[in-house]
Amino acid sequence: MATVPLLSDAELSPAAAEVFGEIRALRGTDHVNDFWRAMAHDPATLRALWDRLKVVMAPGALDPLVKEMIYVAVSTANGCRYCIHSHTAAAKGKGMTPDMHAELVAVIGMAMQTNGLVTALGVEVDKAFEA
Repeated sequence: MATVPLLSDAELSPAAAEVFGEIRALRGTDHVNDFWRAMAHDPATLRALWDRLKVVMAPGALDPLVKEMIYVAVSTANGCRYCIHSHTAAAKGKGMTPDMHAELVAVIGMAMQTNGLVTALGVEVDKAFEA
């Protein structure tokens, strides 16, 4: 359950309504995620997050599917159930296959295991890996 009411379109400030319009246009859907509906209580932060997200998740050196898969991995590490689900759905929408998802989950699990072990063992970074 959200800690703030999820604002309906009728409850939005003009500034939040403008961001929602951009979300709908860019994503080609009438659906606006509940995260944005919660963030609409603070239109300035909503605007800043949306503007940054558009830049970070846009095609670049990494394609959008890879970016969504990275988002799933980081969300898993941070324990963000909402983001795991929303970005898995976005990755599937960008072409992630069941086999790709299975490999992604395997890599996440492997990284979590080796991260935990190297941390517990206190192993320092090899000189060859330092920038």
